[in-house]
Amino acid sequence: MTGPRMEVREMLGLTDLESTEAIQLAVWGKGEKVDARDTLIAMQHEGALIAGGFVDGVLSAMLFGFPTREADAQHSHRLGVLESARGLGLGRKLKWFQRDWCLARGITRVRWTYDPLRIANARLNVGHLGAIVDRYCVDYYGAMVGINAGVASDRVLAEWQLDAPEVVVRSRGGSHTSHSAGADKRIAIPRDFAELILSEPAKAQAIRIAARATFLEAFADGWRITGFDAAACCYCLTKPRTGSGTRASTARIGTQNLTWPHRRWHWQPVAKPR
Repeated sequence: MTGPRMEVREMLGLTDLESTEAIQLAVWGKGEKVDARDTLIAMQHEGALIAGGFVDGVLSAMLFGFPTREADAQHSHRLGVLESARGLGLGRKLKWFQRDWCLARGITRVRWTYDPLRIANARLNVGHLGAIVDRYCVDYYGAMVGINAGVASDRVLAEWQLDAPEVVVRSRGGSHTSHSAGADKRIAIPRDFAELILSEPAKAQAIRIAARATFLEAFADGWRITGFDAAACCYCLTKPRTGSGTRASTARIGTQNLTWPHRRWHWQPVAKPR
């Protein structure tokens, strides 16, 4: 018996783009302010990527990424998969589609914010894709609704270097270097944080505040997240090697160009001088 048929493609035209609004509401919950079709089509005309993931011909996931002030970088704003389609690898397919789309247009870096306490995020962004994290954003979006209601909207910034050797290996389905064994430092996260937000928001908020202090201290000391141990449910952190040019350069660019005054960013530069 064959599994469900999955397809990933760009969403083109008003009908396609309007259909993503229902996905956003279903994934992020009641009250979510969706990126409407008129906004998406304008962004698309200026170089944004809006992609859809289909299961047996039914739209079940969406991805939205837009250009940044740097020609070689894209900001990935949304990735959402309907509950009925989770566990099929559709989110992964969308991210690898995004990589191919970006590289075909000379874009070699993608960055996005995500909730570091949600295990699904950690598994995908760090464990599977190989993104690097060394920046923490305190209450980035302010008070939120839907699945994020009741806790501070702290986020970390993932940096995905699309042409890095490790990412190239992963893109081809090859095995990748594990940062779990012998990691220099680890930060554990709860397995059930997403459920706690809904059932015990006060407890989830207390976990958020404690984790915030841990992440801020680690990043201020020069650590960066380079792996995720799913079995132990913890991030694996390392410090960049002396003279490591690739990651240091990426960090310098990010530090220069992500200083929005209305956001409360906290990070420690990876390399000096800036």
